[in-house]
Amino acid sequence: MSLKDHLYDLRHRLGWAMLFIAIGAIFGFFWFQTRFFGLPSLGQIVISPYCGIPVTDRLTQNGECQLLQTKPFEAFMIQLKVGAAAGMALTAPLWLFQVWRFIAPGLYARERRFALTFVGCASVLFAVGAALAFYVVPQGLTVLVGFGDNQFLTALSGGDYIDFVLALLLIFGVSFELPLIVVMLNQANIVSYETLAKWRRGIIFALFIFAAIATPGTDPISMVALAVALTLLFELAIQVSRVHDKRVARRRKAEGLDDLDDDEAAPFDYTPSSIEEPPTVTRPEARPVETPRERVNYDDAT
Repeated sequence: MSLKDHLYDLRHRLGWAMLFIAIGAIFGFFWFQTRFFGLPSLGQIVISPYCGIPVTDRLTQNGECQLLQTKPFEAFMIQLKVGAAAGMALTAPLWLFQVWRFIAPGLYARERRFALTFVGCASVLFAVGAALAFYVVPQGLTVLVGFGDNQFLTALSGGDYIDFVLALLLIFGVSFELPLIVVMLNQANIVSYETLAKWRRGIIFALFIFAAIATPGTDPISMVALAVALTLLFELAIQVSRVHDKRVARRRKAEGLDDLDDDEAAPFDYTPSSIEEPPTVTRPEARPVETPRERVNYDDAT
C-alpha cells in the first residue's frame, strides 16, 4: 500500500473506532439512570462506595444515599462523563479490534502472537487493578471521614467524588501493567533475572514511594493496597524472568554456545543455499529490416 492508501485506511479505522465509542457513550449515558436486565444502574454502581460510609458520618436525606450537587448542570456533566468512560470500557474489544486491523498487516506471524498475548494480559491486569481500586474506595473514605470525632458531617460534591473515583481506577489499572513491562524487557533480553534480584529491595522501596505519590487521596488504605499489590506483582514478574532465563541457559548449553572461545566461530550452518535459476524470458522475434523501397516516405510536416 502507498502512503496515501495507509492514510485512507487509518481514517477508515479511526472512524469505526470513534463510532463504537460514541455508541458506547450513548448507552452509558442512559444506563446511568436506567436498570437493564435487572442489573443495577451505572449511577448506583458508582455511588455504592460512597454509600459504604457509615450513615452517621455522611449527609442523608429521607434515608437515601445521595451526592451533593453544588453547580448548575453538574449532575448532567457527571452522567455524561461516567457514561462515556463506561461506554469506552464496554466497547473496548470493538475499537481495539479496529486498531489491531490497522497494525497487524505490518507485523510478522510471531509478532502478531506476541502482540495478542500482550494485549490480553494487559486487559486482564487493568481490569483486576480497577476492581481492587473500586473495593478500596469505601475503606479509604471511611478512614478519611472518621477523623473529627463526630464534629464534622461528610457531604461530598458529585464532581469531586467522581473525579476521585475515576482517577483511582485509572491509576490502579495502569499501575498493574508494571509486571507485564518487566516480563517484556526480560523476554527481549534487556533485563536479566540477576539484575532484577539484585535491585529487588530498591525497586520495592520505589514502588511504595510511587504508591504514596500516585494515589489521588491521602488515605493510607489506598496507598498501602497499591504498594502491596505492586510488590506482589513485581515478585511474580521476577519469578517469570527466572524461569525464562533458565530456559534460555539450557538452550544455549545444548547448542554449545557457552563453551566456545572468543576466537572460535559459532556452530552455525554456513553452507550457502543454492540460487534458483532465473526463468528464461523469450524475446520477441526481430522484425525484418525494411528495404528502402518498402519504407514509407513522409515529408517534414508529417
